[in-house]
Amino acid sequence: MADLTYIEKANIENFLGMKSGYVMDFSDRTFQEFVGEAVGLDINDPKYHYSSNSKANRLRQFIKVESNYTFGKLLSAFCDYWLSKVHTGEIDYHHDENLYKECVKIADRLKQESIVEHIDAIKPNADDRDFKLLAKSIRESIERNEPEVALDRLHTFTFKYLRELCDKHNISYDKADSLNAVFGKYVKFIVDKKHIESSMSEKILKYSINIIEAFNDIRNNKSFAHDNPVLNYHESVLIFNNISSTIKFIEFIETQMNKVNEQEKAQELSDDLPF
Repeated sequence: MADLTYIEKANIENFLGMKSGYVMDFSDRTFQEFVGEAVGLDINDPKYHYSSNSKANRLRQFIKVESNYTFGKLLSAFCDYWLSKVHTGEIDYHHDENLYKECVKIADRLKQESIVEHIDAIKPNADDRDFKLLAKSIRESIERNEPEVALDRLHTFTFKYLRELCDKHNISYDKADSLNAVFGKYVKFIVDKKHIESSMSEKILKYSINIIEAFNDIRNNKSFAHDNPVLNYHESVLIFNNISSTIKFIEFIETQMNKVNEQEKAQELSDDLPF
């Protein structure tokens, strides 16, 4: 359920013109198309039906059912749509300027709250079209509040992400190596190279190898990779948060290594200068 104050709800309803039962200038068809394009959901789904099936009532039910992030994304799209009408001269900017600004702020606040804390870490570490599409599809599943449907893709993403890191650092691995085996080799590399400062962090990473090993079973027996009963929502969120947090930490380690390498190269150039 989207977390809105009474005043925020009033501002949104006034901005979108919902008191009359409508939402902006959308027809039933264009409203369905707009919501589908903005957040990938069908506003005509029965779960959004509420008393009279007006567009405004469907949106009110949408707000009750969907997450902060999902409604924030839709509200942001409404704000962009309103601004496009201003640019074409169909709306006077000064007429609803304050409401527009308030709704932009509300949308920005809501979009900060995702069910996966570090979903921004799910991005490719190589310039590969298929890799980009894979990451995009995973993020979209989280935006739709459907983590369970993306578990197999998250496994594939993590595998490719770690292999790219091994290639970057010349860490040898076999094509037949499991996900946890590849991850174990990367962890050994960063530990041996003294990129981990504390013994606690080292232990967490090494224990994470066991967690990653369990991810293989989830992928094979609890995801859409095969004809399986899919894992429940809450455990899927737990897995997503664990994997994304690990990748976020790896991203930090890689950034630090890049800085050290750049400093070493700069020092080498400086040493070679004839003074």
